[in-house]
Amino acid sequence: MLLRRAFAELLGSAFLAAAVVGSGIMATRLTRDTGLQLLENSTATGAVLVALILALGPVSAAFNPVVTLVELALRAVRPRDAALFTASQFLGTAGGVVVANLMFDLDAVTVSTHTRGGAGQLLGEVVATLGLVLVVFGVARSRRTAVPFAVGGYIAAAYWFTSSSSFANPAITVARTLSDTFAGIDPSSVLAFVGMQLLGGALGYGCVRLLYPDAAHIAENIVA
Repeated sequence: MLLRRAFAELLGSAFLAAAVVGSGIMATRLTRDTGLQLLENSTATGAVLVALILALGPVSAAFNPVVTLVELALRAVRPRDAALFTASQFLGTAGGVVVANLMFDLDAVTVSTHTRGGAGQLLGEVVATLGLVLVVFGVARSRRTAVPFAVGGYIAAAYWFTSSSSFANPAITVARTLSDTFAGIDPSSVLAFVGMQLLGGALGYGCVRLLYPDAAHIAENIVA
């Protein structure tokens, strides 16, 4: 059971990363309009999240170390399991980016030179990640079956209302250094982005505990 869940995390993370980077590459080849590129990228990412969570949710479908850490803090997963899932997420996203590069006839790895940062974008990552945690656990409390649509819709929207275009996922952030394309991020920008994501996740955890006294039970239902 544990290995099946870890494989689901790896596979889902790989497809998610391939969709994020692949749709970014496709967007830049279809148009030079930056706004339209972002629309295409955000639509593909939101749609694939819905599909992946629906498909893999019965096994495991966090695809995000921050969500896994919140589940760990809520004691819904054991530390050993959380470590395995997180490793699977990082490995899966890296593999997904490599596949995306290859699909578009690029080198398997092209280190990104797209520098991202500044106070505004870093604040954007805090907001994006906090909101994601609230959506995951809040919707799971009210209507668990709606989680895939809520998460996909939130991420698609957060591409637009956050200054950072909502990475909100440490594994995706690290993996996106491997593609010098539309969705890439320079390795020098990663540490600050991941730090803000962890801060957003911690704030999201605090909000979940405050808003939902039965948060631990909710988390158990998500990962069951």
